Amino acid sequence: MNGIGRQFQQETKYVRGALPGGKVNWRHQPSRRRQRPERRFIELPRPQTPPKATLAEVLGRRRSMREFSEAPLTLAELSFLLWASGGIADEDDHYEFRTAPSAGALYPVETYLAVHRVNGLAAGIYHYGVKGHVLEALRAGDVRAATAAAALDQQTAAQAAAVWLWTAVFARCAWKYGQRAYRYVYLDAGHIAQNLALAATSLGLGSCQIGALYDDEANTLVAVDGTEESVLYMSAVGRPR
Repeated sequence: MNGIGRQFQQETKYVRGALPGGKVNWRHQPSRRRQRPERRFIELPRPQTPPKATLAEVLGRRRSMREFSEAPLTLAELSFLLWASGGIADEDDHYEFRTAPSAGALYPVETYLAVHRVNGLAAGIYHYGVKGHVLEALRAGDVRAATAAAALDQQTAAQAAAVWLWTAVFARCAWKYGQRAYRYVYLDAGHIAQNLALAATSLGLGSCQIGALYDDEANTLVAVDGTEESVLYMSAVGRPR
């Protein structure tokens, strides 16, 4: 079976003796975060550790959930889920240590939210500001139908309390890794999605990871161009029915 997928895999291989050469010029590194000071920012509660459960218990309880109740998430739960999936765990004078790994610590993945039912937060589209642990309001209103439509018409994305949409800003990774970067961004998104799934389970919530999406519709939903930045992956989160 031939096609663009096989071609991509072949043309982004690393071959011994033929690795890309040259030194990395760190002065050309793109910013690791978005800066849009004109937007309205909403401070999130400090992330609180949920009741103790062993990793083995959380792994054993994790399931993909496609039906959710009408009960909303709390803002405290949303805060913990955002931090656990891709927030800053620690930092020193020169570096941020995040909760999920990233190739070369370049962090090309951005987190957006389609909020349907969260206490204390209006419905709409938000961007997660990692630095400062804040939400950036992008679009207000009921986006349930548009979110489900973007998710290949899967109603799970409308029934959930909130849906995570992860994009890649490709230049953040490609400036160092070239075409290989297009493999790494998907791996990064997978690490983040697994963190979210386990964090949701630890709170007694359910999640469903969604890789099937209409790319252009998902990009329009979060207002990215689909070329320099594009949606890779989605996850629906809510309370069990």
